[in-house]
Amino acid sequence: MELRREDRDVAGLTVLALLHTGPRHTYDMHRLMVDWHKDFVTGLPRSMYHAVNRLLRGGLIEPVAAVRPGPRPERTVYALTEAGGRELRERERRLLRTPDRDTALFVAALSFLGVLPPEEAARALRDRAAALEEHSAGLGAELQATVGRLPRLLLLEAEYERARIDAERAWVREVLEDLGSGRLDWSPERLAGRGRNAPPSPGKGAAPAGD
Repeated sequence: MELRREDRDVAGLTVLALLHTGPRHTYDMHRLMVDWHKDFVTGLPRSMYHAVNRLLRGGLIEPVAAVRPGPRPERTVYALTEAGGRELRERERRLLRTPDRDTALFVAALSFLGVLPPEEAARALRDRAAALEEHSAGLGAELQATVGRLPRLLLLEAEYERARIDAERAWVREVLEDLGSGRLDWSPERLAGRGRNAPPSPGKGAAPAGD
Protein backbone atom coordinates (compact mmCIF):
# COMPACT_ATOMS: atom_id res chain seq x y z
CA MET A 1 0.00 0.00 0.00
CA GLU A 2 1.34 3.42 -0.95
CA LEU A 3 1.02 6.34 1.42
CA ARG A 4 -1.10 9.25 0.25
CA ARG A 5 0.14 12.82 0.39
CA GLU A 6 -2.14 13.56 3.34
CA ASP A 7 -0.79 10.53 5.21
CA ARG A 8 2.57 12.32 5.37
CA ASP A 9 1.05 15.36 7.08
CA VAL A 10 2.33 14.66 10.59
CA ALA A 11 1.06 17.97 11.96
CA GLY A 12 -2.40 17.21 10.55
CA LEU A 13 -2.40 13.75 12.11
CA THR A 14 -1.43 15.33 15.41
CA VAL A 15 -4.27 17.86 15.32
CA LEU A 16 -6.81 15.15 14.48
CA ALA A 17 -5.49 12.87 17.23
CA LEU A 18 -5.53 15.59 19.87
CA LEU A 19 -9.06 16.63 18.94
CA HIS A 20 -10.04 12.95 19.23
CA THR A 21 -9.66 13.49 22.99
CA GLY A 22 -11.92 16.56 23.00
CA PRO A 23 -12.21 20.16 21.70
CA ARG A 24 -9.09 22.31 21.94
CA HIS A 25 -7.70 25.55 20.53
CA THR A 26 -4.54 25.57 18.45
CA TYR A 27 -2.27 27.09 21.08
CA ASP A 28 -3.33 24.39 23.53
CA MET A 29 -2.40 21.70 21.00
CA HIS A 30 0.93 23.38 20.34
CA ARG A 31 1.76 23.51 24.04
CA LEU A 32 0.86 19.83 24.49
CA MET A 33 3.34 18.85 21.78
CA VAL A 34 6.06 20.89 23.49
CA ASP A 35 5.24 19.68 27.00
CA TRP A 36 5.07 16.03 25.91
CA HIS A 37 8.33 16.36 23.93
CA LYS A 38 6.74 15.12 20.71
CA ASP A 39 9.51 16.31 18.40
CA PHE A 40 8.17 14.45 15.36
CA VAL A 41 6.08 17.57 14.72
CA THR A 42 8.53 20.07 13.24
CA GLY A 43 8.15 23.76 12.50
CA LEU A 44 6.08 24.54 15.58
CA PRO A 45 4.00 26.55 16.13
CA ARG A 46 3.46 27.55 12.50
CA SER A 47 3.02 23.98 11.24
CA MET A 48 0.23 23.38 13.76
CA TYR A 49 -1.68 26.51 12.68
CA HIS A 50 -1.27 25.60 8.99
CA ALA A 51 -2.54 22.09 9.71
CA VAL A 52 -5.62 23.48 11.45
CA ASN A 53 -6.41 25.63 8.41
CA ARG A 54 -6.01 22.67 6.02
CA LEU A 55 -8.22 20.42 8.10
CA LEU A 56 -10.82 23.16 8.49
CA ARG A 57 -11.00 23.65 4.72
CA GLY A 58 -11.37 19.90 4.28
CA GLY A 59 -14.29 19.68 6.70
CA LEU A 60 -12.34 17.40 9.06
CA ILE A 61 -12.56 19.79 12.01
CA GLU A 62 -14.96 22.58 12.88
CA PRO A 63 -15.01 25.61 15.21
CA VAL A 64 -17.25 25.07 18.22
CA ALA A 65 -16.44 27.94 20.58
CA ALA A 66 -14.25 30.94 21.22
CA VAL A 67 -12.41 31.62 24.47
CA ARG A 68 -10.53 34.63 25.74
CA PRO A 69 -7.92 33.61 28.36
CA GLY A 70 -7.57 36.78 30.41
CA PRO A 71 -6.12 39.73 28.52
CA ARG A 72 -4.88 37.50 25.69
CA PRO A 73 -6.46 37.43 22.20
CA GLU A 74 -9.57 35.36 21.60
CA ARG A 75 -8.87 31.79 20.58
CA THR A 76 -11.06 29.51 18.48
CA VAL A 77 -11.80 26.07 19.90
CA TYR A 78 -12.05 23.26 17.35
CA ALA A 79 -13.65 19.81 17.43
CA LEU A 80 -13.33 16.74 15.27
CA THR A 81 -16.11 16.19 12.71
CA GLU A 82 -17.43 12.73 11.87
CA ALA A 83 -15.45 12.84 8.62
CA GLY A 84 -12.40 13.88 10.61
CA GLY A 85 -12.74 10.87 12.88
CA ARG A 86 -12.87 8.54 9.88
CA GLU A 87 -9.87 10.24 8.29
CA LEU A 88 -7.87 10.01 11.52
CA ARG A 89 -8.42 6.27 11.75
CA GLU A 90 -7.61 5.79 8.06
CA ARG A 91 -4.36 7.74 8.34
CA GLU A 92 -3.40 5.85 11.47
CA ARG A 93 -4.03 2.46 9.83
CA ARG A 94 -2.04 3.42 6.73
CA LEU A 95 0.93 4.70 8.69
CA LEU A 96 1.01 1.63 10.91
CA ARG A 97 0.86 -0.89 8.08
CA THR A 98 3.10 0.85 5.51
CA PRO A 99 6.89 0.95 6.05
CA ASP A 100 8.55 4.17 4.88
CA ARG A 101 12.03 5.66 4.97
CA ASP A 102 10.62 8.64 6.89
CA THR A 103 10.66 7.01 10.32
CA ALA A 104 8.94 10.05 11.88
CA LEU A 105 5.70 8.84 10.28
CA PHE A 106 5.80 5.55 12.20
CA VAL A 107 6.82 7.33 15.41
CA ALA A 108 3.81 9.63 15.08
CA ALA A 109 1.48 6.70 14.38
CA LEU A 110 2.77 4.86 17.45
CA SER A 111 2.30 7.94 19.59
CA PHE A 112 -1.39 8.03 18.68
CA LEU A 113 -1.98 4.28 18.60
CA GLY A 114 -4.87 4.61 21.05
CA VAL A 115 -7.17 6.17 18.44
CA LEU A 116 -7.67 2.64 17.06
CA PRO A 117 -9.16 -0.35 18.86
CA PRO A 118 -6.42 -2.86 19.79
CA GLU A 119 -7.61 -5.41 17.22
CA GLU A 120 -7.40 -2.85 14.39
CA ALA A 121 -3.93 -1.80 15.48
CA ALA A 122 -2.86 -5.44 15.54
CA ARG A 123 -4.13 -6.04 11.99
CA ALA A 124 -2.22 -3.03 10.71
CA LEU A 125 0.97 -4.06 12.49
CA ARG A 126 0.72 -7.59 11.10
CA ASP A 127 0.58 -6.07 7.62
CA ARG A 128 3.65 -4.02 8.45
CA ALA A 129 5.57 -7.05 9.70
CA ALA A 130 4.76 -8.92 6.48
CA ALA A 131 5.86 -5.98 4.33
CA LEU A 132 9.10 -5.66 6.29
CA GLU A 133 9.79 -9.37 5.88
CA GLU A 134 9.25 -9.12 2.12
CA HIS A 135 11.52 -6.07 1.88
CA SER A 136 14.25 -7.77 3.92
CA ALA A 137 14.11 -10.87 1.72
CA GLY A 138 14.42 -8.73 -1.38
CA LEU A 139 17.46 -6.92 -0.04
CA GLY A 140 18.97 -10.24 1.00
CA ALA A 141 18.57 -11.59 -2.52
CA GLU A 142 20.15 -8.46 -3.99
CA LEU A 143 23.11 -8.68 -1.61
CA GLN A 144 23.59 -12.37 -2.36
CA ALA A 145 23.64 -11.62 -6.08
CA THR A 146 26.58 -9.23 -5.60
CA VAL A 147 28.85 -11.78 -3.88
CA GLY A 148 32.14 -11.92 -5.78
CA ARG A 149 31.08 -9.07 -8.06
CA LEU A 150 31.22 -5.99 -5.83
CA PRO A 151 33.40 -5.13 -2.84
CA ARG A 152 31.59 -5.00 0.47
CA LEU A 153 32.56 -1.36 0.86
CA LEU A 154 29.99 -0.49 -1.79
CA LEU A 155 27.26 -2.51 -0.11
CA LEU A 156 27.42 -1.29 3.48
CA GLU A 157 24.37 0.95 3.11
CA ALA A 158 22.33 -2.01 1.85
CA GLU A 159 23.55 -4.12 4.78
CA TYR A 160 22.58 -1.36 7.18
CA GLU A 161 19.13 -0.96 5.64
CA ARG A 162 18.47 -4.69 5.91
CA ALA A 163 19.64 -4.73 9.55
CA ARG A 164 17.38 -1.75 10.31
CA ILE A 165 14.40 -3.43 8.69
CA ASP A 166 15.04 -6.70 10.54
CA ALA A 167 15.31 -4.87 13.87
CA GLU A 168 12.05 -3.03 13.26
CA ARG A 169 10.31 -6.25 12.24
CA ALA A 170 11.49 -7.98 15.43
CA TRP A 171 10.20 -5.09 17.54
CA VAL A 172 6.83 -5.05 15.75
CA ARG A 173 6.47 -8.77 16.39
CA GLU A 174 7.12 -8.21 20.11
CA VAL A 175 4.37 -5.61 20.20
CA LEU A 176 2.05 -8.00 18.38
CA GLU A 177 2.79 -10.68 20.97
CA ASP A 178 1.90 -8.22 23.74
CA LEU A 179 -1.32 -7.29 21.94
CA GLY A 180 -2.21 -10.94 21.46
CA SER A 181 -1.56 -11.83 25.10
CA GLY A 182 -3.41 -8.80 26.47
CA ARG A 183 -0.30 -7.30 28.08
CA LEU A 184 -0.87 -4.28 25.84
CA ASP A 185 -4.59 -3.48 25.77
CA TRP A 186 -6.37 -0.13 25.89
CA SER A 187 -9.87 -1.38 25.06
CA PRO A 188 -12.69 0.29 27.05
CA GLU A 189 -13.53 -3.06 28.66
CA ARG A 190 -9.98 -3.55 29.91
CA LEU A 191 -9.70 0.00 31.19
CA ALA A 192 -13.08 -0.23 32.92
CA GLY A 193 -11.90 -3.37 34.70
CA ARG A 194 -9.11 -1.47 36.41
CA GLY A 195 -11.49 0.35 38.69
CA ARG A 196 -11.59 3.97 39.71
CA ASN A 197 -7.85 4.44 39.20
CA ALA A 198 -8.09 3.53 35.52
CA PRO A 199 -7.22 6.33 33.08
CA PRO A 200 -10.02 7.46 30.77
CA SER A 201 -10.21 5.56 27.51
CA PRO A 202 -9.08 7.23 24.26
CA GLY A 203 -11.70 9.66 23.01
CA LYS A 204 -13.05 10.26 26.54
CA GLY A 205 -10.67 12.99 27.57
CA ALA A 206 -7.53 10.88 27.76
CA ALA A 207 -4.28 11.62 26.05
CA PRO A 208 -3.66 9.26 23.13
CA ALA A 209 -1.76 6.06 23.89
CA GLY A 210 1.95 6.50 24.30
CA ASP A 211 1.70 9.91 26.06
